[in-house]
Amino acid sequence: MTMNVLKTGCKGANVAALKLGLIRAGLYNEPADGVFDAETKAAVIDFQKRNGLCPNGEAGAVTFELLKPYIMGCRQDAGKNIVPTDMDYSYCLLKMILAGLKKRYPFLEVSSIGKSVMGRNIYCVGIGGGNNEVFYNAAHHANEWITAPLLLKFIEDYANAYAAGESISDIPAKTLFEKTGLFVAPLVNPDGVDLVTGAVDNGVFFARAKGFAANYPLIPFPGGWKANIDGVDLNLAYPAGWEEAKKLKYEQGFISPGPRDFVGCRPLSAPESKAVYDFTLKHDFKLVLAYHTQGREIYWKYKDCEPAHSRDIAGKMSAASGYTLEIAPEYSANAGYRDWFIKKYGRPGFTVEAGYGVSPLPVRMFDEIYEENIGILVEGLLFSMHNS
Repeated sequence: MTMNVLKTGCKGANVAALKLGLIRAGLYNEPADGVFDAETKAAVIDFQKRNGLCPNGEAGAVTFELLKPYIMGCRQDAGKNIVPTDMDYSYCLLKMILAGLKKRYPFLEVSSIGKSVMGRNIYCVGIGGGNNEVFYNAAHHANEWITAPLLLKFIEDYANAYAAGESISDIPAKTLFEKTGLFVAPLVNPDGVDLVTGAVDNGVFFARAKGFAANYPLIPFPGGWKANIDGVDLNLAYPAGWEEAKKLKYEQGFISPGPRDFVGCRPLSAPESKAVYDFTLKHDFKLVLAYHTQGREIYWKYKDCEPAHSRDIAGKMSAASGYTLEIAPEYSANAGYRDWFIKKYGRPGFTVEAGYGVSPLPVRMFDEIYEENIGILVEGLLFSMHNS
């Protein structure tokens, strides 16, 4: 795990990851927030003493390496969850959580489908041995990062139910596993998420992003940042009405890299969108879900293109979640992943706007959001299983 040395006064999601490790090591009893305070320093010193390190109270590479098994959840009882749902996320945290899940559930397949602008892996988790493939993705938009733990928790709950021979949302996990193949990309935009959660708070990329944001002073920085670290909106980068999206966004003033709504110089110019595009082309997905926030809404068609069964599936998802069914408004009706998938394949594709409020949604809302969405996530698998 490579990151800057963390010490008193540091802030951000990587501090939260540090605190998670200290909590799981039994040395810290406060919430895993992103503030390195005096209590954090004391816990780090305690951990360093117990592990034969120089007790300077600063968390560098060696301290983090020794904390890694705790952050991964490897030192926890099997009955305790690996996926944290009450803290800000970062790319480094995601890597460790995925490693922990893989260690506990060896049948999970963890791979990279491509690289971000900053060279981070865009990870994908596969679960299930069936031929009926489904794809869920999250965090195309940086300040919608709460959708990443949403999908990670579903993977953990599903894997645990399968391993224990139990059900998930009243459906036998073994049946889903044998009939379907679920692929999940929980963090499509790792660089942008790190910018929003404070894991990227200095250096060339941060300075450049801050410069882009200065051209759009009405958008809060970094909380209002949706784009990748190059200032391209990843969900306006797919080849489905891209020219229409460009025209509309230029009319709205989004003519250069910035926090949101800049479509880039051409479709798929952003490596993150290109990775998701290429991954989709390599598979035979029966259905896709793209997770965003917010609005408690489900978008289920692309313009006049309404794939077979889409309306019926959307109705079931709505009934399971309480979310309303909506037609995408004109300002966001083109160049999204769902748009392209429906246009390309004529198969069911959905955008779920999870939760309600101002993005980034606070983690205190997570439990409610998860309970609303677990039925949607299972419904996607059920459709695939019954429509081979």
